[in-house]
Amino acid sequence: QVQLVESGGGLVQAGGSLRLSCAASGRFASSYAMGWFRQAPGKEREFVAAISVSGSSTPYADSVKGRFTISRDNAKNTVYLQANSLKPEDTAVYYCAAAIVAGLSPDIYHNWGQGTQVTVSS
Repeated sequence: QVQLVESGGGLVQAGGSLRLSCAASGRFASSYAMGWFRQAPGKEREFVAAISVSGSSTPYADSVKGRFTISRDNAKNTVYLQANSLKPEDTAVYYCAAAIVAGLSPDIYHNWGQGTQVTVSS
């Protein structure tokens, strides 16, 4: 089992940036693909980005492509989501999750963090 803790959320104006972090602990923590998802009030959880164990595969949702960047530091067991040019519609609770392979469906992720709130004001 791997434990995940997100941080870095907050309140930012439209056009601003935030860097979210997801610290993983537990056995083989650096051996999992990781994903970021988000859930806005009244909406379903949606895929944002994912990264393979090596970092060579990084799929993104169309809504964030070109604005968000996912990366990982396996020595620190940490995954990052750099979010630039933020928009009010990016407002949501952001979750990181671990999986065997990087993918878009939340069903393949078996461990989830508690989430961090991102609020973008207009």
